[in-house]
Amino acid sequence: MVTLHDVPASKLILRLAQELETKITPPKWAPYVKTGVNRERPPDDPKWFYSRSASILRYIAINGPVGVERLRSKYGGSKNRGAKPERVRKGGGSIIRKSLQQLESAGLIQKVTRSKRPLGRELTPAGQKLLDSAAKEIWTS
Repeated sequence: MVTLHDVPASKLILRLAQELETKITPPKWAPYVKTGVNRERPPDDPKWFYSRSASILRYIAINGPVGVERLRSKYGGSKNRGAKPERVRKGGGSIIRKSLQQLESAGLIQKVTRSKRPLGRELTPAGQKLLDSAAKEIWTS
């Protein structure tokens, strides 16, 4: 059986982004927002929110229960501070939160708590099925 580990990540994310266009809707401010304080401009791709959501879905599938802070660290980068040395900054949290909320309302991920303490979000069987079907399509083509 083909899984998400068997196919290249870039192809899987593009295929998932196409699938997510029917399942989620980006916020109204998505075309105008930067993805973090380390960026100077918004993304050039008008459908960047779907790609980011697909990447988040893949990351959750691989790394288990994941929260917003770990995802902010993943999508952050070095900020250019002029003559001063660069420093690492986290990515935008609102983008990640909205993406997680959309994926959760689509039934692809769910919140995980252990003894009243939130651990983050993990994949649901529907999310695993979506990832496996996308990987199988890539593998057969």
